[in-house]
Amino acid sequence: MDKVVHFEIPVEDTSRAEKFYNSIFGWKIQNIPEMDYTLVFTAKTNDKGMNTEVGAINGGMMKRKDPIKNPVITISVSNIDDSLKKIEKLNGKVVMKKIKVGDMGYAAYFKDSEGNILGLWQNIKNQ
Repeated sequence: MDKVVHFEIPVEDTSRAEKFYNSIFGWKIQNIPEMDYTLVFTAKTNDKGMNTEVGAINGGMMKRKDPIKNPVITISVSNIDDSLKKIEKLNGKVVMKKIKVGDMGYAAYFKDSEGNILGLWQNIKNQ
């Protein structure tokens, strides 16, 4: 069974959003300027940035732009290409093809049968 492993929150003003989520929920925020991305830690992590709390997920924030205008949940899959083929076969639509994310893995975005945009993640080690 594939699991939800990440979330993303599109924002207009990153600094404002960082202050909002940190002040209310105590989330740790880490900017990654070279990726134009902000990591959001909602749970304790180890020295490699991996969750140490069962059932908790971390996420990210990025500038709101097409096609990502609403919050996204991301599902970990063993083979992103196979998943994208299945999505299209079942009347879903790929909205962003597979891209490599550093040396960590691959990401893609799709629209489900109900019009929601979700993300896919494949760890590099599954290649």
